[in-house]
Amino acid sequence: MKALVYNGVEHLSFADVPDAVPGIGECLVRVEASGICGSDMHAYLGHDERRPAPLILGHEAAGIVSSGPRDGTRVTINPLVTCGTCPACVAKRENLCSNRQIISMPPREGAFAQFVSIPDSNLVEVPEDVPLAKAALAEPLAVSWHAVRLAIEALHPATNRRALVIGGGAIGLAAALALGAMDVDDVTVAEPNALRRDYLRALGSFNVVEIPTGEFSLVIDAVGYAATRAVASAHTKPGGVMAHVGLGEDTGGLDVRRMTLQEITFIGTYTYTSQDFRDTAQAIFDGRLGALNWTEMRGLSEGAQAFRDLRLGAVAAPKVILNPWE
Repeated sequence: MKALVYNGVEHLSFADVPDAVPGIGECLVRVEASGICGSDMHAYLGHDERRPAPLILGHEAAGIVSSGPRDGTRVTINPLVTCGTCPACVAKRENLCSNRQIISMPPREGAFAQFVSIPDSNLVEVPEDVPLAKAALAEPLAVSWHAVRLAIEALHPATNRRALVIGGGAIGLAAALALGAMDVDDVTVAEPNALRRDYLRALGSFNVVEIPTGEFSLVIDAVGYAATRAVASAHTKPGGVMAHVGLGEDTGGLDVRRMTLQEITFIGTYTYTSQDFRDTAQAIFDGRLGALNWTEMRGLSEGAQAFRDLRLGAVAAPKVILNPWE
């Protein structure tokens, strides 16, 4: 099969690789759409030791089952593979499973390929009227759905719901959409890239700024650099909640003194539970997350150029989706 292979820092090749082979209890899925995630970019830049070269990246995918009793079923893929038996899994907090794996990280190859193997239990069926390119957004949307859900649950009920999202990429935009779906109407997205700001403003359902002002009871850091954590620390109101999703860099930025004196709740959020993923997929199918028309489609054979363009900030759309058959 063909795949986009990460071979080292800023080096990707479109090449023939051994066919994906499903294990016991797994399905083979013909990938029809696979999105480029920020974590793929971190790996591409050599910033993620969990993803050593050579490796097939990609974990935001949808396609058609090509083996077993569900052959021919249109599905979106939950890429997080968990044991199902540990205390975290039993508590329905599968994203905290101590034995968790995810496609695009050893020992599992990713979905920038024509086929991928995945447990049957990780598949959510997609209605015929939902394009698979939209269904592939379930994974990044679920990341933000999970973060927003946790932030709202942690917010004192007497506190108003004014939200700031830092970063206007796919995770930030998804957070803004999730906030709206969860009845948070006052949402501001802070995005430094002028090209992307113009793109986001055209979507129309939230305020888009270069630099935020004022204080917010809910702050979602969808970038995760020291600079964005500093912004989040400064703009979370007393008693507010800061949810940290981005994985840009490990340290720096948090104003711990202010967070302590103002009783600001900090939540680190990682991926999603199985229920979050299913809820997000259903919200896509129901149209509660909007038109989801903010993607750019490219062929997997053009994937290396897509990564270069993203690296240069030359892509307006928050999400690039690759088609492995082009």
